[in-house]
This record gives sequence, structure tokens and C-alpha cells, in this order.
Amino acid sequence: MNLSATDLCLTVDGVDHLKNLTATFRPGRLHTVIGRTMAGKTTLLRALAGLQKVDSGALTRAGADFLKTPVWRRDTAMVYQQFINYPHLNVFDNVAFPLKRAGLPRDEIRRRVRQSLASVGLADFEKRKPSQLSGGQQQRVAMARALARGTGILLLDEPLANLDYKLREQLRDEFKTLFSEQGDTIVVYTTTEPAEAMMLGDVVLVMHEGRILQSGTPQEVFERPATTTVASIINDPPMNIFAGRLAGGQVTVAGFQATHASAHLADLPDGSYRFGLRATDVSLASSGVEGQVTFVEISGSETFVHVVVGETPFVVQIEGIHDFALGDVVRLRLRPDRLFAFDEQGALMRTPSYDLASVEGR
Repeated sequence: MNLSATDLCLTVDGVDHLKNLTATFRPGRLHTVIGRTMAGKTTLLRALAGLQKVDSGALTRAGADFLKTPVWRRDTAMVYQQFINYPHLNVFDNVAFPLKRAGLPRDEIRRRVRQSLASVGLADFEKRKPSQLSGGQQQRVAMARALARGTGILLLDEPLANLDYKLREQLRDEFKTLFSEQGDTIVVYTTTEPAEAMMLGDVVLVMHEGRILQSGTPQEVFERPATTTVASIINDPPMNIFAGRLAGGQVTVAGFQATHASAHLADLPDGSYRFGLRATDVSLASSGVEGQVTFVEISGSETFVHVVVGETPFVVQIEGIHDFALGDVVRLRLRPDRLFAFDEQGALMRTPSYDLASVEGR
């Protein structure tokens, strides 16, 4: 009962929303589709649900042509970024609404509604109206309504995007458990957040400009990003990408002269490459190449320091809250053992040994 998309294409006003998109979604797995805004994530979900026609390509499920299957027969439920609830109905009736429309027996409706409300932690909220709930609770009502339908395909379009950070963190943990209990349901969850994609997904699909650039387990995608674009999308902040040269066992990158190449780069032929380095692997030091601070972001207990070396920008991620003034001169040191090497077209050539726990723990 896999759901398979092959070469899906959709162009609107000359802009590609889907471009030869190919992916397979399997029952019992949570698929997180990560991409920047306008990558085509919502369009993909709408195409899977039958709410958006495509120009060409194939969409099949269990060998049947899913593109020719009417919306009401696709066995799908969808939860949107802007949670949608009926303001005049209480929580119970919000969740029961599609079940009543489907003509299910009253006892079966009651069983499904109460089971789904319990699964999202709203067992005691049946009689409340949406206006009496917090944003997170309202999103849970929308989730419960989708779960109560018991569909074979569950589509979630950035359901946590409009919630505050702490609430997103809480619901993210709850969703991980909730989705693991969906049995043979195909779950597709879109997000712009790398940590969310890594934590929730059994399979991560990286989407950009209407294409799936790479898919695999969180560890595979994190440790071996196929291109510089993938490497930028799946890291927060984006991976530092810069031009450099390898010659005689030495790496010269962005003003860092003759850095000794680590073993994982030793068998690369001399030449020009694009190198990648995560923000945690660039540090401020008393010695190193000089750069100038251009911007400072404080995120919780971490500080992101944006530094330009010559014309090459870097982001340095450091623990704690630090105060830098724009224009301050600082010195940077990089870790050569953490350098990713890409060819000049951006395809991965060499990758360091990396521990996925380092990103899940942040």
C-alpha cells in the first residue's frame, strides 16, 4: 500500500511548484519533508490529497492510479498550518463532524472521538468551545479530528509553525509518540525546522524548488548531505559553504592558509572544491584568521556570531550569551576534521565522521 509519486510536475504562472518530483511514502513510517518557504511542500501535500491537479507525472497506491481517484475516496486526512476548527461547535462536535457526515453509528462516533481526544491529551475538554482553548489545544483539536477519521494517509502541513517555541517543543515530543502509534498509516509531515525533521522523521525528504533532492534516515541525510543545498537546508543555522583549494595535503579556504588536511580528505586529487563546515565547528580564538562581526543573534542559551572574512561569510555558534558590537574584529579557527568536501557543482565528495546525537541534543 505504498504511495508513490513519479515525475510530478506543476507550473503556475511560469514558476515550478513541482518539478519531476519523485518519492515513495510507506505505511507505518513518519515521513518529514523539510524545505525552505516556497519549496513546494504544501503543493505536494495538496497533490497527494487530490486538492491540487498536476500537469504531468504519476501518483499510484497499491498499483492503482491515485490521480484518477476522487478526493472523497482517497482515504486521506489533512491538518493545516492554520488550524481550522468550527467556532460554534464544542470540542466533541468539532472532532465528530466528519464522522457524522460519513454516517457512522452514534456509538462508533463516540468511541472514536473520545479515543482521539485522549490520544492528544484533551479527554477533559469535550464541552469547551475553541475560543476557550489555547493555540496549542486548538491545534490538538484539529489533530484529533484527523485521527478520528482513521484514514490510511495523514498529511500535516507545518502544524506547529504558528505556535510559540516552548509549545512547539512540547507538542513535538507528544507527536513523536502519537505518530508511532498510527500502525499502517502513511504519515507525511512538512516543516522548515531541521531539528523537527530529524527528531520526528523515520524518513527525511529534503525538498527544494519543487524537487526532492535527497531522502533517507535522519542520520543518513545529516551525515551525508548529497549537495551543498541539502547541507544548508538541514542545518540550523545553515552550514557554512565556501570555496577552497586542496594541494599537497594542505587546504586553503577563505583566508585560512595551509590548513593540514584531515585523513578523510587525503585521497582527494589536488584542485578547487567547495567546502562545508557547521557553525559549531568554527570557533573564536586568540589566534587564527581575522574577520569582522556583521551581525549577532542570541537564541536561548546560544549566540550566533556572523563574521565576514574577506568576502566570505561565516556563522559561528557558541554556548552562552555573548555581547559583540558590529564591526568588532575577531579571529576564527576551523576544525579541518569536520570539513565536508563538495565538487564545484555542489555534489558531495567527502564527509567527516559525525554523530547525529550532536544535532538531536541541541
